[in-house]
Amino acid sequence: MSETAAIFKEYRHRLQRFIMRRVPSKEDSEDILQDVFYQLSKIDAEENPIRSISSWLYAVARNLIIDRSRKHKEEEISCQPDTDENNSFLDAAQLIPDEDASPESDYAKALVWEELEAALSELPAEQRAVFELTELQGFSFKDISESTGITVNTLISRKHYAVLHLRRRLSNLHDELLNN
Repeated sequence: MSETAAIFKEYRHRLQRFIMRRVPSKEDSEDILQDVFYQLSKIDAEENPIRSISSWLYAVARNLIIDRSRKHKEEEISCQPDTDENNSFLDAAQLIPDEDASPESDYAKALVWEELEAALSELPAEQRAVFELTELQGFSFKDISESTGITVNTLISRKHYAVLHLRRRLSNLHDELLNN
């Protein structure tokens, strides 16, 4: 079995769930999943080694979702909060009214993602990592703790500080979008 096939077998279901929560149709989610693994197959592992395959896969999926949203005005991207965690952040789709699928709402969605990415880049690496793993990739604190050896309480604390920063940093955007 090739390395790409082994990675596909290991990550396919989790990655597909991640994508399906963010795109409106099963067909689009399947297309994006195929595109992610196509991008992986084009990588020369010796020339450009990937340090964290999981992070790389989810980042490529996120970028493809954003690209598809920009190309297809009728699509809606939503971040589903973790159902098993009470320390969930904010559903980005709550910021944008569902009833209008206009160019303005698509612009607002793209703006939310851009601002979120900028705000995330301001965080310390540990806080950003735990926020992205729980909110954007759907991992539980328990899973992260088991794979990293960091206690659940430490992870919760890091995410708490990340959420506080993001809420403060994105509050103007939130207010602006809600008032329009």
